[in-house]
This record gives sequence, C-alpha cells and structure tokens, in this order.
Amino acid sequence: MDQQYNSTLLRALLLSVAVPSAAVSNPQDNEIMEQIDRDVMRTHPDMHFFSGDTEEAEQHRREMKRCLFMFAKLNPGLRYIQGMNELLAPVYYMFKTDPDTTSARYAEADSFYCFVDLISEFRDHFCQQLDNSSSGIKATISKLVELLHVHDPQLAEHIEKNKVDPQFFAFRWITLLLTQEFSFPDAVRIWDTLLSDPGGRMDCLLRVCLALLMNVRQQLLAGDFAVIVKTLQRYPSVDVDVILRAASRLPPCSSVLSTPV
Repeated sequence: MDQQYNSTLLRALLLSVAVPSAAVSNPQDNEIMEQIDRDVMRTHPDMHFFSGDTEEAEQHRREMKRCLFMFAKLNPGLRYIQGMNELLAPVYYMFKTDPDTTSARYAEADSFYCFVDLISEFRDHFCQQLDNSSSGIKATISKLVELLHVHDPQLAEHIEKNKVDPQFFAFRWITLLLTQEFSFPDAVRIWDTLLSDPGGRMDCLLRVCLALLMNVRQQLLAGDFAVIVKTLQRYPSVDVDVILRAASRLPPCSSVLSTPV
C-alpha cells in the first residue's frame, strides 16, 4: 500500500509537468524539450509500442517525455543528455507491459524512480565536465582497455597497433549500456543480468564488454583499422546468452584491477 501511495504521489507530480510553451516558459526549457521530443520520436522506430500514430504509442511517448523533462528539471547540473531516452525505454516498457494492470497504471512514476536510480550510478559518464576525471567516461574506457590487456594482451596490442581509439566503440557501449548494439529483447536480457549481478552493475558491464571483444577476436586480429571499427560499431549477430556466460566466467574486474570500478 505504501508503494502504491508513493507511486500515486509521484504520478501526480509527473502529470503536473506540462510540455513547455514558448509563451510561458524560458528558452532553456524549450530547448531541452525539443531535444527530448526528437529523441523520444526516434526511440525504437521498429516497435509499435514506441512508434506510430496509435493512441497507445502517443501516450507512451508522452509519458516518457514527462519523465525525461522532470529529470532535467530536477538535475539542472546535468539536465537531459542525448541518449538518456534509450536508458529509460527498457525500464518504461517493462513496467507498462506488466500483466498486473494496477502496476501498469503506475508505470510512468515507477519507471521514473528506477531511471533516476540507474542514472545516479552512471551519471558521471554523461557529464562532459567529468570526462577526464577518475569517474568519467574516459577513465571507465581506460579500465576496459586495461582489462583487455590482462585477459587478451594479443588482441589489445593489435587494436592499439592499428590506432583504433577505444572511444570509437566503447563510448556508446558504456554510456548506453549496450542498448544500441542488440535488438530490444536481447538488450532486455542483458539488462536482466546487468541489474541483478551481485558484483555490481559497472563490474558486470565491463565484463560483458570484454566478452564482446573476445568473442570476435579472430575477426579483429585478421583485420585492419577499418575492419576493427566496422565490426565493433556494427556488432555481428550473436547469441547473447553465449556472451553472458562468457562474462560470468571472468573474474570480478575490481579484483583484476585491484581497485573499485
């Protein structure tokens, strides 16, 4: 009952957030909402749940926009960053399609709460001012490279020899939690593991990224700069369970690096 009461209050707050009107809101709000609107409209265009002109799809997009705009307003230091819609989409979809209609009714509020919790752990990856800090995206990518040197030094050296900047592929992998590399069902399967891993979400994410790299090591070792970049930016079709099993066999990243990740 308490959870339902809290969801009701949060839902009421979200519903109070109207789409900014140029006549009454400041230009910054309009700019944020325009970016959110563009991104939400592009979210999984292959899925009727998110795209199309049906009343349901429009409602789903409207609720996602409110969640993202509310987040931006509550986090003025970060605001909305392009790509956050991709992190909200799986959470919102799972709540909205809950067979329990009572739970589905509060999908907007529940997904907002969970989205905030998820972003709180990875928010430094979205903050450009922290790119060069110990918690920024560049530091996390450096940890992935260091881990690859430990687990597969030949592959790590080959990628470096061909002057492939790991940011070309790892930036998107890490910031968007692999949502863009796989079909929606496969991404949800990965998230199921990612969000429940006892070693922590970041540790699990890095191990999955390692497994992805080592899964295509033969193609990468046989290729030059163009082949490596194309393979990792357009990852070939793969059974995600194979990747997840490989990741589960890797030791915790924190123990390998002797530092928390």
